[in-house]
Amino acid sequence: MFCHWLTIRRLCFKKLQLQARALSGADAINALRPFYFAVHPDFFGQHPREREINENSLKRLNGYLENLQKPGFRSFKPTRLTFYVREREQSPSSVQEPFGAAGFRAVSFTLHTRDLLSTVLDILNSCSLSTDHVQSLNGSVNTQSKQETKRMFHRPIKWDKTYYSFTGFKDPEEELEQAQRMETTLRWQRSWGIAHRCSQLHSLSRLAHQSPEVPKNAKGQTVIFTDRSGMNATGYVMLGTMDVHHHWTKIFERLPSYSTLQKKVLFLEERISELLGGIQITYVEELQPMLTIEEYYSILDNFYDQVHNKRLPFHPNSLRGLQMILGSDRYAPSLHELGHFIIPVMCDLVTLQWFIMDKTQQAREKLKRKEESILLEKKLIKAVTKKFCLQQLYKEPSVSSAQMIHSCSNLLEESLPYLQGMHLCISHFFSVLQDGDLCIPWNWKN
Repeated sequence: MFCHWLTIRRLCFKKLQLQARALSGADAINALRPFYFAVHPDFFGQHPREREINENSLKRLNGYLENLQKPGFRSFKPTRLTFYVREREQSPSSVQEPFGAAGFRAVSFTLHTRDLLSTVLDILNSCSLSTDHVQSLNGSVNTQSKQETKRMFHRPIKWDKTYYSFTGFKDPEEELEQAQRMETTLRWQRSWGIAHRCSQLHSLSRLAHQSPEVPKNAKGQTVIFTDRSGMNATGYVMLGTMDVHHHWTKIFERLPSYSTLQKKVLFLEERISELLGGIQITYVEELQPMLTIEEYYSILDNFYDQVHNKRLPFHPNSLRGLQMILGSDRYAPSLHELGHFIIPVMCDLVTLQWFIMDKTQQAREKLKRKEESILLEKKLIKAVTKKFCLQQLYKEPSVSSAQMIHSCSNLLEESLPYLQGMHLCISHFFSVLQDGDLCIPWNWKN
């Protein structure tokens, strides 16, 4: 019976503790607004010593508040803080702590509470600030505590960037972006089967175990398994699937020097763009042959020498929003159906000028249609996936957006229950991949 009584006491204590912690982090920040306003370092610009003390104390306070919100965090150490509080209208109850001639006073207190509500009240009371708004907030929270404990639904709050700079809290979106930039992305140039991909990953893993320091240069990079090793024009690290570890090791060791070459490529693209009315110089994998970054740099360098020596009379920014790709296998300029100007490196500059001026409006219309097609394609892929309960629906890189739209539109008109749970690939022929993915041509017929 004594054990039963202890169990009841423990459950009651947990329930009371849950209600005490019902004050959210956002509520705590709102309740502490008068305090933040009274101690914010920006108001102590003429008093560097007091400003520094407030900055350091705010950092420690924010760390304490963050720990209170961590689930299961129990090891709290008493935290002694000192703040300089700005002068406000004094009331008879606040005369026990006189203000200095500079208009602020020093306040010291020790935090040892284990919930947000008690901590907020201690801070405000220590600084002789009103707690009425906190009491009313706590009352409204407690009235909803039963409902909240039943559904436990927490909608994320999206704060303005100034909130994080003001409070000192870490911006979760910024932390996520930084973490993603440091991640290494793995890609494949072709739709190889699972066995083939596992073999390539096993080879890369074996290299990482044999020489742990070598692959670290690829941190934050995109690594693509393809037919040759090096770095491509897009800046992806290429690992040739037929190459041995020695070749891969050399590529990883050369990555710092590739970074320098990437900067030179960006510089040439920007300079050519300035000389050609702001048109964007780009490299499109789907429309151009696979080029190493050295080959792409050579193409850019040759073309830049031509347009730099004979400046074309394009008005600055008159071609902004348009895109141009450089090719070495053509002799006449052309306009791709997606709206890209395809310009040969050795193109006659007078011909180039007149061609771009003549096709500008047409190019803008095609680019607009391309954007609309991409949106429609995504919408149709989602609809087909949902209708047939597909595990995955994708297309081969050689299948255009227009072809994918045509294929998906036709699929939506059919009743194909046997596709449920399958991986469907839109290609140019019928086949079944090693992994069981079903390939159908984009222009299939029932």
